[in-house]
Amino acid sequence: MTPGALEARLTRTLASYDARDDTGDISFALASPGRGWMWSWSTPASRRPYFIASATKLYVSAVVMQLRAEARLDLDAPAAAYLGADVMRGLHVRRGVDAGGRITVRQLLAHTSGLADYFEQRRRDGSSQMRRILEHDEAWTFDDVLRITREALTPRGAPGRPGKAFYSDTNYQLLGAIIETVTGTTWEQALTDRVLAPLGLRETWPFTTATVNLYESVATMRHGARPVHIPLAMASVRADGGLVSTASDGVVFLQAFMSGRLFPGVYLDEMQAQWNRIFFPLQYGVGLMRFALPRILSPLAPVPPMIGHSGASGAVLYYVPSLDLYVSGTVNQIARRSLSYTLMTRLVLACQHAWRRKQ
Repeated sequence: MTPGALEARLTRTLASYDARDDTGDISFALASPGRGWMWSWSTPASRRPYFIASATKLYVSAVVMQLRAEARLDLDAPAAAYLGADVMRGLHVRRGVDAGGRITVRQLLAHTSGLADYFEQRRRDGSSQMRRILEHDEAWTFDDVLRITREALTPRGAPGRPGKAFYSDTNYQLLGAIIETVTGTTWEQALTDRVLAPLGLRETWPFTTATVNLYESVATMRHGARPVHIPLAMASVRADGGLVSTASDGVVFLQAFMSGRLFPGVYLDEMQAQWNRIFFPLQYGVGLMRFALPRILSPLAPVPPMIGHSGASGAVLYYVPSLDLYVSGTVNQIARRSLSYTLMTRLVLACQHAWRRKQ
């Protein structure tokens, strides 16, 4: 298959998804710098800004690893060493035992802290923050996150249980606060100084209370067929999901992340040494996700494992090691989270097929 034929196939695939009534504005960019040549492809909307939601966590991991390399942060130190005992107190109480003080930075990164998820986990009254904002937009603060986690939620297992992980946005709210304590500036400023500015990511920016008026300039997210208007919420998620970016900028960031440009490359092996299941078919290492579809679900065309992160907005940001392929994009759909993965899988398989025929 020629490059032109591959690109035509990718364009047809994107068009079929774009025509659906359950997708928002679709934007994707792909790149492969390997094999002695550079290939890239993107949609016309690849520079349209969109909310990357929890793919923001990959940027958090990059900053944390930088601070580790500078010996300013120890992954195996208790989070309380940076945030203070009062912040961690009462966040993880089971059977009358408070384990908040012994939760480590590494456990926050790996979602092995056992902390409840303030955002999507059902509270004791049956509600959740996610459901609340879909009904009525609202703002919250870090202190609100701590209060909700302490008062309205139940921890999900002991910290550091071997082989066990529970995906919790609370973990990354705490990591954002740790970054602020260590750097002496806001999470947003630390990110800008350490990642966005050095990489020249001019189309990537934190969505904050100062930028809520720019909400309409960002691609519309949908929940089913309904457009979602939640500027106050998106300005509140911060380090657990508050970045706006583009498909093109996502590729640049991901290449830097995976190549050792942002932090020592040797850390990547450690970050991938242990994969714990969070929800099928996703696993979590230390600060990044792995998408690995079992062969039985794709017997004719095995899907290669991918590492990176996704977001509840329908955003995906993944590297395919076996193909040296970077994938960045979104379907802007909250209700059907598998949609971005099925589309990404089709794009990756098209590339895999084309490159095997080229060999």
